[in-house]
Amino acid sequence: MADPLRVLLAGGGTAGHVNPMLATASALAGEHGATCAALGTSDGLESRLVPASGLDLHPVPRVPLPRRPSADLLRLPTNLRAAVRAAREAIEATGADVVVGFGGYVATPAYLAARRAGVPVVVHEQNARPGLANKVGARTAAAVALTFATTPLAARRGRTEVTGLPLRGAVADLVAQRTGDDRGAAARVAGARALGLDPDRPILLVTGGSLGAQRLNDTLAASAGDLAGVAQVLHLTGRDKDGPVRARVGDAADYHVLDYLPEMEHALACADLVVCRSGAGTVAELSALGLPAVYVPLPHGNGEQRLNAADVVGAGGGVLVEDAALTPAYVREHLVPLLGDADRLRAMGEAAVASGPGDGAGPLAELVVAVARG
Repeated sequence: MADPLRVLLAGGGTAGHVNPMLATASALAGEHGATCAALGTSDGLESRLVPASGLDLHPVPRVPLPRRPSADLLRLPTNLRAAVRAAREAIEATGADVVVGFGGYVATPAYLAARRAGVPVVVHEQNARPGLANKVGARTAAAVALTFATTPLAARRGRTEVTGLPLRGAVADLVAQRTGDDRGAAARVAGARALGLDPDRPILLVTGGSLGAQRLNDTLAASAGDLAGVAQVLHLTGRDKDGPVRARVGDAADYHVLDYLPEMEHALACADLVVCRSGAGTVAELSALGLPAVYVPLPHGNGEQRLNAADVVGAGGGVLVEDAALTPAYVREHLVPLLGDADRLRAMGEAAVASGPGDGAGPLAELVVAVARG
């Protein structure tokens, strides 16, 4: 019997890096019997989530890659050497057969250390516009895995596959339920009841993520009167940002406000339409679940959120609205009619599912095993 595969996964800093990493580790262990460990910073989100998942965390110093002249750029050589050394020690301590990177601060040291140690690398890029760390990693990677088929990143010497994004366990379970015999009907009822909603009436989910989105909060709260009687609204404002929204909506009928929902799967199980930003994780989850959405990309940054939603919007599974264009008039003239059109929502949901590969945890785990086994 072959020895268990030993995998070192590198991802940290944000939930967008950590959650896919943990989902992949779960698939590698559960489906392939692999032994997994993780690289991450000692003060980031991964410092809590990785140990909580049962994985060993090997700390690596944070190494920002500056895009313009700065003090960080001057310190980069020294910081990078220390981080690569820590990553190399982790590779040796775990006896890693393969390193899997998800981008972010710890990925570049992991890629460089793996190359020096002669250990193959698999890069996973979650965004439609690849990050700098993964551009570096792709140059020598044995394989590159993509969430979106249109992402302009490929392994120069290895294979490139569209695996999709590895989904959080609760979301992956919900995807399975929605493709089961009752098409998720039981999950819808359970989710709605857990949130105090009526599963027999339309439900609009509004979310800007854990930090919230000011434009979504202001516009939807101002539109409470137009939405009343059309749909039940579950508005997740972002942590500690519920006060102004509650004050604005007052006692509007069927308008439910929370700042944060730990059991997000309840909301996803019962929503008929979602208004949200278009981070890679959000787009991948909603597409896999077949949830139609109105995507409102961040108006700043490098434009990756617009690109993240491009495939599903192009397929008809979502609508793209510029941040400045999401106004009460837009809600009244476009969102309200959409909520009342069950046939269109159903068609959008079907198009969303067809637009992407679904849960990427299994396919990515298979790719990692194939690379490690040569």
